[in-house]
Amino acid sequence: MVGRVKRNSKQASKQPASSSGEPETGDARRDRWRKHRIARRAEFVEAALRALDQHGPDLGMEDVAAEAGVTKPVLYRHFEDKADLFVALGQRGTNILFERLIPAINAELAPLPRIRMALDAFFGVIEEHPNLYRLLARGSWPDKPVDSDVVAEDKELIATALTALLGDYMRMFNMDSGAAEPWAHGIVGLVQNTGEWWLERRSMSRDSVVEYLTQLIWAAIDGLLRQRGVVVDPNLPLEQNKVVQLARGKDETA
Repeated sequence: MVGRVKRNSKQASKQPASSSGEPETGDARRDRWRKHRIARRAEFVEAALRALDQHGPDLGMEDVAAEAGVTKPVLYRHFEDKADLFVALGQRGTNILFERLIPAINAELAPLPRIRMALDAFFGVIEEHPNLYRLLARGSWPDKPVDSDVVAEDKELIATALTALLGDYMRMFNMDSGAAEPWAHGIVGLVQNTGEWWLERRSMSRDSVVEYLTQLIWAAIDGLLRQRGVVVDPNLPLEQNKVVQLARGKDETA
């Protein structure tokens, strides 16, 4: 479900694509029907997101069908079962997160506001879609196991991207980049665990938890830099802005 990290990659295929991003088959009638199914499936995923807001992660297919204004049999024409819907919700959740997170990670800002913006993007998503995050973090419906761990897959992808980003900066400062990978995984784990705690407790505002984490992560970066004799002003942009891109596999659309 999740692809690998691609940095400064070009378009992989020159094949004509439909408005859904998928290659055309050459059969106009078949392509129109396929586009229709893709569009309807997307509509049902959005209905499932709204139903999650109302009913929580224990919602049933009948709740999704009611929100979409269709019967369950119609819903099952587009999803094999609840596990299929779970995967589709995971894909949608990943898209929502990455649409906000990647521009923040790659922003041409000073280190401190760049970290703050990336954290705010993550916390903004889980604040707006708490039940979606709870469902995906749990990894299954109450009555249906799911052979997909969306949260773990996204964690791995983001950590891989951060590894590349941190490694580039460490080499820029003539430092050994070997620590970039454990450091990246540590940051991702810190943010996710804090996010889950905050989502359940809400003992402080989103701005406060983002600021605490921003200062904590920068303190670790600054401490490591100073150990190597490097001093960086966290409020001034760096001379070079290193960026990464995240790529996912194709969404299941049939």
